[in-house]
Amino acid sequence: LLCFSGDHLKVCSQGYTCCSQEMEEKYSQQSKHDFRNAVVELSNHLQTMFSSRYKKFDEFFKELLENAEKSLNDMFVRTYGRLYMQNSELFKDLFVELKRYYVGGNVNLEEMLNEFWARLLERMFRLVNPQYHFTDEYLECVSKYTEQLKPFGDVPRKLKLQVTRAFVAARTFAQGLAVARDVVSKVSAVNPTPQGTRALLKMMYCPHCRGLISVKPCYNYCFNVMRGCLANQGDLDAEWNIFMDSMLLVAERLEGPFNIESVMDPIDVKISDAIMNMQENSMQVSQKVFQGCGQPKTLAQARSARSVSESGFSARFRPYNPEERPTTAAGTSLDRLVTDVKEKLKQAKKFWSSLPGNICNDEKMSVGTVNENECWNGSAKSRYDFAVTGNGLASQVNNPEVEVDITKPDMVIRRQIMALRVMTNKLKNAYTGNDVDFIDIS
Repeated sequence: LLCFSGDHLKVCSQGYTCCSQEMEEKYSQQSKHDFRNAVVELSNHLQTMFSSRYKKFDEFFKELLENAEKSLNDMFVRTYGRLYMQNSELFKDLFVELKRYYVGGNVNLEEMLNEFWARLLERMFRLVNPQYHFTDEYLECVSKYTEQLKPFGDVPRKLKLQVTRAFVAARTFAQGLAVARDVVSKVSAVNPTPQGTRALLKMMYCPHCRGLISVKPCYNYCFNVMRGCLANQGDLDAEWNIFMDSMLLVAERLEGPFNIESVMDPIDVKISDAIMNMQENSMQVSQKVFQGCGQPKTLAQARSARSVSESGFSARFRPYNPEERPTTAAGTSLDRLVTDVKEKLKQAKKFWSSLPGNICNDEKMSVGTVNENECWNGSAKSRYDFAVTGNGLASQVNNPEVEVDITKPDMVIRRQIMALRVMTNKLKNAYTGNDVDFIDIS
């Protein structure tokens, strides 16, 4: 190596050197590139994890809805035959609205379910009273009695609570996975400041200019440089950890009382139970409605005789045997998905505060293995004497290696902190069973 006086150098030692000005400039670009790559490499793993889990959950929830609709359709065709087919759009609409809600539509689940039961009561009331003629106004009066008469037993109240909680939790959890994926993607594109670039060059390549090609940076030295270059990312950590904890809480709900699989899988049986209940109490229900809404007009005898034979509920209801039921959607079960993702969420905690240390421990740096007297301390092969600064922007005021302007936070990162806050709030609502725009009915 040809070595000479280094008066021409801007960052590396101006004493004895083996680098020209062009080499120093090249090394400066290389150190920036190495740093960016190290951050992206560590973040990519996390981003891919959130991305793949989001896809899996999303696919699972959508397929679960498809399966539940198909299962209901098959069972109702078998049980009620033509009667069901004449009224099947009522059930189709229910699933359209549930799917619309899940993909982020502006659907008030509680109102939508109330509407479903009111419409079902109108249809059923006609069928159990085929000898009467009902006007639209009369049927509107009938539907006002849904709450008071409970013609479907306790099924609507229970189902409303279960569906609302389960859908809110499922939709919010899937959204949370997507938000995590997007935050990692936006935050991992780091551009070091000019001061950061100087510090990276000094640490990674200035020893080369002294002929110390195999000497690695001291561990605490590397730590200070990385904490300085990732000061803004460090500020993300507190909000990120709260967000991860909220995701874990909703995951527990998904496994337990808000399990969308255990709500949707038997929804056909529950709705059929409600229909049977209405059938069995049709006399009392009809009498109370007649008292409240007035006596309806009868149809001509000939027509009524025909209607009875067409609309009588002759079929008795036969539920599935458990082993006949389709067990899973998307080739998995909710429990399996949740168990897997909970483990990953726990591992993702403290990701941003661990990032500087993880980069320094990376085998390309391999600084963790260096003898503390045999490492590069920024000016020589010797011990590094400065203390390690804390995480985050405010702590960099004393960073001995990187000048950081602590009055200028990174706006991209501030926006991601806000996005995490908003999502955490939604998750807390979902945990308690509340949608952001609906009132808890329990």
